Amino acid sequence: MKRSRLSYDEWKCIISKDIFGRRVNSELLNGYIGLIDIKEVSEAQIWKFNGEDIVVCDKGRKWLSILPQDDWYCITAMMDEEGNILLWYIDMITNQGIDADSVPYFDDLYLDLVVYPDGTIVVDDMDELEDALSKRDITQEQYNLAIETSNRLRRGMLSNISSFTEYTRKCYEIVKQNLY
Repeated sequence: MKRSRLSYDEWKCIISKDIFGRRVNSELLNGYIGLIDIKEVSEAQIWKFNGEDIVVCDKGRKWLSILPQDDWYCITAMMDEEGNILLWYIDMITNQGIDADSVPYFDDLYLDLVVYPDGTIVVDDMDELEDALSKRDITQEQYNLAIETSNRLRRGMLSNISSFTEYTRKCYEIVKQNLY
C-alpha cells in the first residue's frame, strides 16, 4: 500500500510549488483543505478525456485537496489558473494522519474515481485493487472498504455534479481566505 502526502511529492515533474493548507471544523467539512499552486514543471502532464486533452499539471495549475476526517476518501480538484475545475481525482483510502513536518497523508487503497465537470465518473485502477487483494497487500476488509466508499460517493455527493462543484468552490474559498 502506498502512502500519499498532500504535498504530492510523487509527482516528480513538479519542480516548484507553493503549498497552503489548514484544518477545518465547520458544517461544510471536518478535516483538512490544502492547496498546491504549481510554479514550475519539467514537463506538462496531459490526460485525455473524450478525445480532448486536459492539462492537469503545468505552471499555474492549482490542486485543491479535501481530506475529510473520519472518512475513507481524499478529493483532489485539479484547476486551471483562474480556479476553474478541470477534473476531480478521488482516492479511496484506509488511513490518514499528519507527518512530523505537518503535512497530511493517507494510505491509498488503489481504487480511484475520476470525475469530470459534465458529471461523467470513471472508475480507475480497479485492476490494481484486485491485484493488491490477490497478493495480500490489502485485506478483504480494506478491499470492501474501497468498493463501499466508491459506491457511497457515486450514490451520494457525486450524484449531483452542480452540488459537488459548489461544495468544492466553498472549500476553495476557505483555503483562499488564508492566502490573501
